[in-house]
Amino acid sequence: MARKTQNTADDPLAALTVAVGQEELLLDRAVREVTAAARAADPDTDVRDLAAGELQPGTLAELTSPSLFAERKVIVVRAAQDLGADTVKELKSYLAAPAEEITLVLLHAGGPKGKGLLDAARKAGAREVACPKMTKPADRLTFVRGEFRSLGRSASPGACQALVDAIGSDLRELASAVAQLTADVEGAIDESVVARYYTGRAEASSFTVADRAVEGRPAEALEALRWALATGVAPVLVTSALAQGVRAIGKLASAPGGMRPGDLARELGMPPWKIDRVRQQMRGWSADGVAVALRAVADADAAVKGGGYDPAYALEKAVVTIARAARSR
Repeated sequence: MARKTQNTADDPLAALTVAVGQEELLLDRAVREVTAAARAADPDTDVRDLAAGELQPGTLAELTSPSLFAERKVIVVRAAQDLGADTVKELKSYLAAPAEEITLVLLHAGGPKGKGLLDAARKAGAREVACPKMTKPADRLTFVRGEFRSLGRSASPGACQALVDAIGSDLRELASAVAQLTADVEGAIDESVVARYYTGRAEASSFTVADRAVEGRPAEALEALRWALATGVAPVLVTSALAQGVRAIGKLASAPGGMRPGDLARELGMPPWKIDRVRQQMRGWSADGVAVALRAVADADAAVKGGGYDPAYALEKAVVTIARAARSR
């Protein structure tokens, strides 16, 4: 039977793997990578996938005790930060002398809870897989590009951005969308391909409405707005996003020239990824256009807060005005 290979950072058959973070898709992939490698080495590998509550004191000793047939095992412990003190103590003892032919996978949220176990795993030389939540649009964009590369395909920057805009923040859906496009589409994957497959699938985010408006795309902004309102996005959130979008254009346009990206981000109070995005959006804007757009946002904000009879109409009017102002130069 194949024996465990050397414990290295890139070896899925290391005695111990810790997957750290809260992104469920990445955590599941970390588990699948280990189990696939184990079954490639031994098709009869026994996989035990346990929730924290299932690993009681004594359970680990039972699972890792020598087998008559010396079978390979993969033991997965989810939410390891929630393990009881006695079980953690048992785990720490095990880490000092892991059993042959057993791969232990700990999934840990990465916060302060249960940090002692995580520190012990790192000290024991665990292979670590980062599985952070991807809360920033730039992170999700990088994820989409990586998904295309992993499938041996490439997609235009516009296609990747359009897919993130259309699908939203759910990594499982983004991964599924990339897989579908690579399977169904021959040749180049560009923005028009994404639009054909995913028009109307937007997360209905107020920021999607704002992005389309400040980019001077009135038809798409109106479509995103109507979808957002139909799916329950509060009108006041839309006016807030519109205000942020227009103000970002004004702030970047009036910023001193020649500043380094990091200094500019600190000066304007924006993350670097947003600086890059706003810089692309501000093409076509003039100072007068910004002023017109800000007045339109103020009028819409007053209307949705009780000053008008039809909040939807007020928002549509603002979106069209902003999109036109984006082409005022």
